[in-house]
Amino acid sequence: MKLRIAAAAAVGVVVIGIGVWPLAEPTEPFGAVRLGNLGFNGTVILLAAAFAVGLIGYFVSWPHGREIGILAVPAGLAIWAVRTGNMASQIQMAPAVAQRQALLGQLKWEPIFWLAVIGVGFLGVLCGQKIHCGSTYAHPKDKPKSGPAPYLNAAVALVASVLVAVLALDRLAQDITMTNGSLGSVMAQPATGQMVFGIIVAFGLAAFIVKHFLNAGYIWPIIAAALVTPFAITTYAKYDTLNHLADYWPAVFFSNAAISVLPVQMVAFGTIGAIAGYWMGIRYHFWRKHEL
Repeated sequence: MKLRIAAAAAVGVVVIGIGVWPLAEPTEPFGAVRLGNLGFNGTVILLAAAFAVGLIGYFVSWPHGREIGILAVPAGLAIWAVRTGNMASQIQMAPAVAQRQALLGQLKWEPIFWLAVIGVGFLGVLCGQKIHCGSTYAHPKDKPKSGPAPYLNAAVALVASVLVAVLALDRLAQDITMTNGSLGSVMAQPATGQMVFGIIVAFGLAAFIVKHFLNAGYIWPIIAAALVTPFAITTYAKYDTLNHLADYWPAVFFSNAAISVLPVQMVAFGTIGAIAGYWMGIRYHFWRKHEL
């Protein structure tokens, strides 16, 4: 199983993380990987590569391609997320309040694009499943439930995933924390390793909780990975907050740890953490059923 996981991840690392990297590589020494770097042609190539990676990931991790192949695309994006500059470098290049507002406004909804890249990879996995199993394959489906309960459960799982991830990130993905009378506290830009750890654990915890208490799949924590950034920017990066930070604190300090994470980092590592947390929840349920 570990070899299958490694093989699927390696496909994403080689094709997206290394092969498509020149299209997303920042032109500035400390620049960040952002949607604007790709352009139209780069975006089309990335989406095509994501589909191919998902398709190949299914076959290299067979017979568990449906469960493992989905890790291929986020593994590739994770290489970009490590090689990119950080949010502090972006703020340092846009120190004025108006510049910070413009920057955060551009980044606010960018996670939706990276989520779409993950989704295209998932379509590649499903296509691989269809090719392998043929038209005679019938995937077992639960009988659909009537009423609003399934939709309410999904909504609760999504909201809970966002809130758990934001709270966990604020404790795990941070560097030096300083007390501030106006904002309560501010935190410095975390190191890349600390950020990776914090994101994976935060979304792993969110996925575990919604699986354990709501029996929800990893799809909701993965979607939450694209919603944490707009939620954090809307909540913790208002004009008064940005004005206070610009007046009294260096550009490497933020009012919330989630704002110090770039969209590609949030979605790539958030997806990996969500899938890992979901399967930890399944193993925990199996343990409770057979050991207690």
